[in-house]
Amino acid sequence: MIIIIGNQKGGAGKSTLTLLLANYLTQLKKRKVIVIDLDYQQSISQKYEKAKVLENEEPYEVVAAPLEDYSGLLPMIKADPEALVLIDLPGKLDDDGLLPVFKTADLILCPYSYDEFSFESTILFSVVLKKVSPDCKLLFIPNRVKANVKYEIQVDVDEQLAKFGKVMPPIPDRIDFQRTSTFQTPISVFPVIRPVFDMIYKEHLKLKPNE
Repeated sequence: MIIIIGNQKGGAGKSTLTLLLANYLTQLKKRKVIVIDLDYQQSISQKYEKAKVLENEEPYEVVAAPLEDYSGLLPMIKADPEALVLIDLPGKLDDDGLLPVFKTADLILCPYSYDEFSFESTILFSVVLKKVSPDCKLLFIPNRVKANVKYEIQVDVDEQLAKFGKVMPPIPDRIDFQRTSTFQTPISVFPVIRPVFDMIYKEHLKLKPNE
C-alpha cells in the first residue's frame, strides 16, 4: 500500500508526520514499513543516516530519491504487498515528476495549519490531487495545533476541506516533536498522535477485521 504525505506549503509538518507514522506502524502495529524520501531537503534520510551510526538495527528502511527516479523504484515498492510505503513529498506542486506519484497512491495524508496561506495551499494541493487521482482517499490532518489559541478560520477551513476528503481530529503541538527520529518517538508525543493514527489505521490500514 502506498501512502503519500504532502501539502504544497512547506513547513506543514509532513516530514515529522511521516516519521511519527512510520514509528507508530512499526513499534505499535508491528508492520513492515518503507519510507521513500522525495522531499528536496531530505530531512528524513539525513536523520536515518545519522541514527544508523548510533543503533544496531533499523526498524524500517528509508530510501532517498529524486522525483525522476520514482518510476524506477516502483518494482521495489510493490514487491511486498503487505508493506506500507510512506512517501514524503516535496513541499511544492510545480514539478511534473509528482504526477506518477499521485497516480500510484492508495491513501493521501495532508497535514495543514489554520492560517490563510496554509489554507490556500492546501486547497490547491487538493484540487490538483483530485484531478490526477480522483478516486484516491484524501485525509486532512490539522497538525501541531496550539492549545489556548482561537483559530477564527477553523470552522470555514474544515468545511471547505471536507468537500475534498475527510478532516481528521487535530494533533496538538508539543515541543518534543523535534526529538522524533527514525528509531523512536518521544513517550510524551504518543498520547497526542495515537487518537488520529488509531483512527487512520482502523479505517484504512489494518490487515484483519479483528486486528
